[in-house]
Amino acid sequence: MDQQILDDINQWLDEVVIGLDLCPFAARPRREKRVRIAISHATDEETLLNDLQAELERLSDTPAETLETTLLAISDMLENFEDYNDFLDAVDLWVEQFGWEGELQVASFHPQYQFADTEPDDAGNLTNRSPWPLLHIIREESLEKAIEHHPDVDGIPERNIARMEALTDGDRKRLFPYLFG
Repeated sequence: MDQQILDDINQWLDEVVIGLDLCPFAARPRREKRVRIAISHATDEETLLNDLQAELERLSDTPAETLETTLLAISDMLENFEDYNDFLDAVDLWVEQFGWEGELQVASFHPQYQFADTEPDDAGNLTNRSPWPLLHIIREESLEKAIEHHPDVDGIPERNIARMEALTDGDRKRLFPYLFG
């Protein structure tokens, strides 16, 4: 099961996130093998928060030259997007309470991801639809440096939505097989 989760996430990273250039900051750390994929087999929120804490500590304690970012895959809970979205409040509180604010932040990806004020089948939701529920731990300092050097950070979301809208049905089925199973 773990190998399937890793394969799914690697495919998504390489073909969707990097392949479609959804995140212009992802290719270099990926190429340099500085992206960690961890899997949590937690079945309750407390255990999942403990797994998140361990990954926050690992990232904080490891130089960016060695480890840039971590994706924590959630294999055994939060399949429902509403439950996952509710859990993100606990994640934000956890980051704040343990003093990670300003150092690390957590971005969210989910197979059923839906932005506020969108319909479930809006193409823009695909930008955050991953094969498994994920918590993406990001170094704020690295993000700030990347943003400084990007010519149009504000245009990224609009450009990404346009990319998703331009995908053919065949492209969507190939890139997001977990949505069409």
